Amino acid sequence: MRTASLSIDPTFVVAPVNRRTFGSFVEHMGRCVYTGIYEPDHPSADEDGLRTDVLDLVRELGVTVVRYPGGNFVSGYRWEDGVGPVEDRPTRLDSAWHTIETNAFGLNEFTRWAHKAGVETMMAMNLGTRGVQEALDLFEYCNHPSGTALSDLRISHGVKDPHDIQLWCLGNELDGPWQLGHKTAQEYGRLAAETASALRQRDPSLQLIACGSSHRQMPTFAAWEATVLEHTYDQVDFISAHAYYQLENDDLASFLASSRDMDDFVNEVVATADHIRAKLRRSKRINISFDEWNVWYREESRQLRASWSAEDWEVAPRLSEEPYTVADAVVVGSLLLSLLRHSDRVTVACQAQLVNTIGSIRCEPGGPAWRQSIFHPFAQAARLAQGQVLHTALSAPAHDTARYGQVPSIDAVVTHDAETGQLAVLAVNRHPGEELTLEIDLRAFPAARLTEASVLADDDWRATNTQQDPDRVSPRPNPQVQLEDTTLRAVLPAVSWNVFHLEV
Repeated sequence: MRTASLSIDPTFVVAPVNRRTFGSFVEHMGRCVYTGIYEPDHPSADEDGLRTDVLDLVRELGVTVVRYPGGNFVSGYRWEDGVGPVEDRPTRLDSAWHTIETNAFGLNEFTRWAHKAGVETMMAMNLGTRGVQEALDLFEYCNHPSGTALSDLRISHGVKDPHDIQLWCLGNELDGPWQLGHKTAQEYGRLAAETASALRQRDPSLQLIACGSSHRQMPTFAAWEATVLEHTYDQVDFISAHAYYQLENDDLASFLASSRDMDDFVNEVVATADHIRAKLRRSKRINISFDEWNVWYREESRQLRASWSAEDWEVAPRLSEEPYTVADAVVVGSLLLSLLRHSDRVTVACQAQLVNTIGSIRCEPGGPAWRQSIFHPFAQAARLAQGQVLHTALSAPAHDTARYGQVPSIDAVVTHDAETGQLAVLAVNRHPGEELTLEIDLRAFPAARLTEASVLADDDWRATNTQQDPDRVSPRPNPQVQLEDTTLRAVLPAVSWNVFHLEV
């Protein structure tokens, strides 16, 4: 059996673990909101119509920040439609997902849900069909204490205290021709700069996110970031990045190596941002908000969009309710490793989405909620990755992939919390068919004691969790682990997500 080796030294630190790395995303898309987080008639619904079974799973998942209300949805959204008495709210057509939006759930319902879930709100503004004034109005409604028309309107809606939202997205994917209000980089950069400047006149402490490219394969990628940042560098804190991955043409080896693309994406956006920093002779650095990422089988969604007709409008249809597999979970784990590895520059991230629609959590109207396979690597990473991300020396066997060439078969990230004495090793075996041994050198931690060793794998990498069998794919104790002197030796099955937690 081939062997990989991992060496760790607590003096070599990448950056602190950013708790905002473990963010998620709630968009008015499919059943994420309606019959997802919100279902007043459900047996578990609380006094606000929120599904408490889903809330329990959100807390277990370890989510820290949630982006709302989109996504493509936000580029045509009027926030005013979703506040005030529900019976007075208008029903609208949502062009983004070709659905009927009842507006029964809106801004104040979401912030109430976020408070119950214990998460921070990241609010997205509509810069597609709207502009500076509407952004200022939304900010005033959300964050001003009282004494103005819009803050007093919020109070009249039963929300006395301001929402105090600090993270704001200046639009969504406006480089995309599919987006309502699609713009050139010059057009968007100017609008984003004007909006950011106006918001900072109200509150200089806000944290603002400019739209980066919708994905790395966009023909304008990098040029878009450069132009937008030339306009906005002094006004914003982050540039966004979005990426989705899927198994194509049964090429499992390439799919399992998807994090190679994310690594390159992050490095290229950082290089572009730092180029503009040098060009403008600024001292501050722009960080990345990777506020959409996941495995998403988008071809089905594209086919559905192509079939829509002028009469074909529904409330909360089933969209992109992926039955996630073991392989999908390993890829999600790999993407988390990439985000953690870049913690010095990726300081916010949101997995899209949370419930039902490409969600870590699935639920049925009136029925149960359960964990998808991808739930587990996220929950374990959010729970165990504490303190500092360490630089590691990893030597691993490699294998060939059609898309990325040779890739190391094992990837890993290590975090260390000096205050609590906790050490976490998160690792994937992304070889499609070969189990491998991982040897972890713990000489820097001679008193290390193993407290947890788990593996997520299955004889069938296509295995999924279902309503009937909700725990088929879940972490199990790894029986093939030994800690001898200062070496931890573990067998990692092919296509597996692995966790080792130690007290040091």
